[in-house]
Amino acid sequence: AICLKLLCPGWGACFAVRATFTNMPAKFDDIIKVSKEVLDDDYKTAGYQFKAKQKTSFDGAVISTDVDLWGKDAVVTPAKLTWKLPKPFGCTFISVDKLEMDKTGALKLEAISDKVYPGLKVKCTSDLKDAAKITAGATYTGLKDTQVIIDAKVANPGAVTCEVTRTQGMATIGLKVSGGNFQAPDVGLGLTSGPLFMGVMAKEKFGAFTVAAHYKASPQLRCAANYNYGGKANGNCALGLTYTGLKDMTLKAKIQQDTSVSCSLKNTSIKGFAPMCGVKWDAKTSKMSFGLQLSIE
Repeated sequence: AICLKLLCPGWGACFAVRATFTNMPAKFDDIIKVSKEVLDDDYKTAGYQFKAKQKTSFDGAVISTDVDLWGKDAVVTPAKLTWKLPKPFGCTFISVDKLEMDKTGALKLEAISDKVYPGLKVKCTSDLKDAAKITAGATYTGLKDTQVIIDAKVANPGAVTCEVTRTQGMATIGLKVSGGNFQAPDVGLGLTSGPLFMGVMAKEKFGAFTVAAHYKASPQLRCAANYNYGGKANGNCALGLTYTGLKDMTLKAKIQQDTSVSCSLKNTSIKGFAPMCGVKWDAKTSKMSFGLQLSIE
């Protein structure tokens, strides 16, 4: 797949286009997701974590638990609990996609409904504490090959966030506006051709760019790279790979701009039981860190 991102300094915008053969375009921030999957996902190189997900008989409700073990907090097992209620109390018009409580006791609620109008999904989020932080949003996919997403705080609807992505032939085009600033949108371009993907994202009034590439060398081997120019992440880059040729194993490795090397190994031989370990070595300081994660579903 090829994802190409173009920058237009005179527009103060970021534009992304991704070549694809699917009808429904990705969200704007997911245009270069195929590269991020290789470079960012499934790396646990510091600390110890236990994750569990359990589906219940209470109208299909699902509870997830994330516990960080022996961290920096006074409590050695700080946890985050997340509930998902597809049919709360038997109601099918609305679903609670997330009801979360983190280690500090802070809450987060996200409720959605796709029953209002064909192709339209509405969403509401809240911290169940401050009414000024309630947000309302909508996703519309009723237009062919197009996705429109709008989010805004109820107390300040002028600071709206809006994005539009569209597939056109082999390309996906994306445009995103944050904080109601329609004069300086982010724009992106991505193109896919066979096993090759390349992409470019421009943000901060074309002051920050991300270039990403992904190549599927074989069914078992994926390679990816990215580079950031401008902005706070200026100079950050990474080169990595994912290999699944080992039976029931996923091996990942990457090197970053600070010459640190990270490796991760995930075992999936037992259904519902997925241990993952990782290590990171800093070439400058010769320091090494280890991490372990156990997931049960």
